[in-house]
Amino acid sequence: MTVLICGGAGYIGSHCIRIFAERGEDIVVLDNLETGHREALPAYVKFYHADIRDAKALSQVFEENQIEAVIHFCAYSLVGESVEKPLKYFDNNVGGMIAILQAMQKYGVNRMIFSSSAAVYGDPLHVPILETDETNPTNPYGESKRIMERMIDWVSKTSSLRYVSLRYFNVAGAASDGTIGEDHRHETHLIPLILQVPMGKREKLNIFGDQYPTKDGTCIRDYIHVEDLARAHWNALDYLRKDGQCMVCNLGSGLGYSVKEMITAAKNVTRFDIPVEVSQNRPGDPAKLVADIQKARNVLHWEPQHTSIEEIIETAWKWHRNHPNGYADK
Repeated sequence: MTVLICGGAGYIGSHCIRIFAERGEDIVVLDNLETGHREALPAYVKFYHADIRDAKALSQVFEENQIEAVIHFCAYSLVGESVEKPLKYFDNNVGGMIAILQAMQKYGVNRMIFSSSAAVYGDPLHVPILETDETNPTNPYGESKRIMERMIDWVSKTSSLRYVSLRYFNVAGAASDGTIGEDHRHETHLIPLILQVPMGKREKLNIFGDQYPTKDGTCIRDYIHVEDLARAHWNALDYLRKDGQCMVCNLGSGLGYSVKEMITAAKNVTRFDIPVEVSQNRPGDPAKLVADIQKARNVLHWEPQHTSIEEIIETAWKWHRNHPNGYADK
């Protein structure tokens, strides 16, 4: 049997492929390469260059392979862009979910692991955040993820579909061997932006606000290493294979680091000075987002292995140092 990884050429998907391959899984990838990279995929993976909304392409994938389960990574994920272009996000993210659920029903595939986001929570009432806490997204991206979660759940109530919806916090780092990593055409993630300074790609780092109600005035976030995240997806598949019930589950480290702490850690790793400039707070940025990960520990039997923020940054630094232009260097 085969696992279909939709969006497998992306940052998280490519790391997930490695973990699944190490465990002997047969993998098929579908990706339109709009934000993913063909170079991130190993040669042994069967690859379909297609959009998840393309019903004809999905039919071909399901007809040519014995698909057992779907891992769904296909989504636009830039919060700022989602505010400017909400219909683009609902069309791609929600439309893609409709298409893949229809294909799964047509071909009798009843296991899904969904790449959700902590963005569904919005501005939390308390921290750490529990899966049972209110979901109140503050942007179209988070709203699209919440809609997708609800779609899966409604379908599961009227069919044999079983799912695990994994709500990611801040995914970071790169493969330990430095061969694959983060390569976004428009970078918005903090660690790659910090590392662009020692890479000589920017003179300084812009900090959005230092007057938040935190220990040093900058936002606090929960960072999870991408390989830990990938392992959790395999644990989720194992859980579903053992007749686990539908559920949502946070994925983070359970630890919070401020922007200033991240910069200090990056200085220690790279041994470069990283000048900063402080600008105004960004509207809608919560002061603190940290996951409660007890459910992942108890139900998925998963534990993050990379909890040192310097270790996480070191893997990212290794990737960016060896591939200053990302996959264009391969």
